[in-house]
Amino acid sequence: MPKVTFITAKGDRVEAKAAEGDRLLEVAQNADMPLEGTCEGQMACSTCHVIIGKDWFGKLPRASEDEEDMLDLAAGVTRTSRLACQIVLTAALDGLEVRIPGESHNMQRR
Repeated sequence: MPKVTFITAKGDRVEAKAAEGDRLLEVAQNADMPLEGTCEGQMACSTCHVIIGKDWFGKLPRASEDEEDMLDLAAGVTRTSRLACQIVLTAALDGLEVRIPGESHNMQRR
């Protein structure tokens, strides 16, 4: 069962458990991270932009050209930015560290 550590824009660390095959977006939303995921994983927006820890970035499958195009629209993009909807968790990603950009807001929250 993979564990993910989210680092909020304020620097708080929030640990979340996931099942293999879960998408990082849903794990983040279940951990109350402010990722909207407006397009529900269809790669038509960049509202689930996250920054992957440098030690973990190379362990992920390479981003598709479509994902890179969507990241061009995200605020605060870094070299290790990804869309959370495109990351499927596996046992090899147990311990993954993910930073939530300060620009992230979930407009669907009340």
